[in-house]
Amino acid sequence: MWLSNSSIGRKVVMSVTGLALILFLTFHCCMNVVALFSGEAYNMICELLGANWYAVVATIGLAALAVIHIFYAFWLTIQNRKARGNERYAVTDTPKKVEWASQNMLVLGIIILLGLILHLFNFWYNMMFAELFPSIHFDPAPADGFGKIVSTFSNPIYVVLYIIWIVAIWFHLSHGFWSAIHTLGWNGKIWFNRWRIIGWVYVTILMALFLIVILAFAFKCAPSLCACGAC
Repeated sequence: MWLSNSSIGRKVVMSVTGLALILFLTFHCCMNVVALFSGEAYNMICELLGANWYAVVATIGLAALAVIHIFYAFWLTIQNRKARGNERYAVTDTPKKVEWASQNMLVLGIIILLGLILHLFNFWYNMMFAELFPSIHFDPAPADGFGKIVSTFSNPIYVVLYIIWIVAIWFHLSHGFWSAIHTLGWNGKIWFNRWRIIGWVYVTILMALFLIVILAFAFKCAPSLCACGAC
């Protein structure tokens, strides 16, 4: 199958799964912004997206996308290294037109993967997993997603780790977005630079919103915290 047997096919898989994950991040970002203004509304969303059959199916689908994206990323990296052979050990100047993120996608990917594991432990494991296995005691309660955000970002270590994670995602996506568009052939001579700008602006706004949520809860200045009397 050309999607796995050819370099172009593997890049297409990377592009499609990457864009799908960006769409998920957009949804996740909108959900997080709700937590800034209303803890009750955020918990309502958590309850809706709890351990229901459709949430479990969506989680499995999302996990499959992430695994495929990560697997193909390592696969392409290995293939590129083999293609370069001994040339990869040669000392060369960094081309001026090549972005830093482009040359360090693997390192960024590893940081993002480690951050994802931490995030899954802090939230998915303590929320959806806890609902699937109610006999296990969790604090705060699985349905109290808002309480989980408050407790997580009251820890300065988690705040720093999440900020590093967000910055790594920004670098990864700022290159990955337009690269995916380029791979899928959706850019012509006119739209090449336009897609780069659109991708940069979109990813910057997306990651900035994630960062605002983290800092708002870290410094206890979210409107929802004031409404709860926590500020």
